[in-house]
Amino acid sequence: MTKHVTTHQAEEDARNETLLIHVNGRIVPKAEATVSVYDSGFMLGDGVWEGLRLYDGRWAFLDDHLDRLFEAAKAIDLDIGMDRAGVVRALEELRAANGMETDAHARLMVTRGVKVRPFQHPSLSRSGPTVVIILEHSKPSLPRPIRLATVPHIRGLPMSQDPKLNSHSKLNCILACIAAEKAGADEALMLDVHGFVNTTNACNFFIVRKGEVWTSTGDYCMNGITRQKVIDLCRANGIPVHERNYSLVDTYGADEAFLTGTFGAQTPVAEIDGRVIGEGRMGPVTERIRGLYKALIEARA
Repeated sequence: MTKHVTTHQAEEDARNETLLIHVNGRIVPKAEATVSVYDSGFMLGDGVWEGLRLYDGRWAFLDDHLDRLFEAAKAIDLDIGMDRAGVVRALEELRAANGMETDAHARLMVTRGVKVRPFQHPSLSRSGPTVVIILEHSKPSLPRPIRLATVPHIRGLPMSQDPKLNSHSKLNCILACIAAEKAGADEALMLDVHGFVNTTNACNFFIVRKGEVWTSTGDYCMNGITRQKVIDLCRANGIPVHERNYSLVDTYGADEAFLTGTFGAQTPVAEIDGRVIGEGRMGPVTERIRGLYKALIEARA
């Protein structure tokens, strides 16, 4: 059995060693894709990002991702330096340069740019923004369902750092993941400020109880695009779905559990805190949702 797996585990692909990367409007070889040590993102985690998936020549749910990117940039008062058409053009130019058609994953990052001095104040970022797009050949390869461990790190209140903000400042989630791995699990299950089950360190979280799908209220988790697509698919296909508060007791007694995210779509969960969930494998409701999601992707492509 693999000791640790992650929700972003992919097949090895030698083509990724010779990738071309977008850096501030230029397409350069991977070895030359660098940013300044004075960059706001490197120095302070001051930036926002999106992960996008390429299926059969099309970016899945592109408008949703662009909406979230521009909303996040506005929230942190960051000028991306291009409009929506410009972002799409940059993605397409990089896709063409790398000759990619499907099974590819993009990470689009925008920071406040290069600072003139190594301090926090945003007025010191006078050269920017910095825009980087990494596009990799990336086919999910999960050897087994995920094991989760509940950790003390929580998704907090919006006035500290709104969990809906897809920012470069991911230390809270990284510490949660480290705690889970120390406990012998793959990733972390995080609670909200009231102690209700919320999300994992990297993905949105769902359980299935007696044929009904439950997920958190959404108040303290990332506004996941795949999460919303799953909710919409359930509603459109007669699968009862609830956005609600629920506890670890409810979770341990679930028939199924799964994670959602742009990379892995729907990832089954086998164990939580040493408790086997259902049969410890992908359950029938999860499998049905996965099929509906795949059909949705294919219809759009």
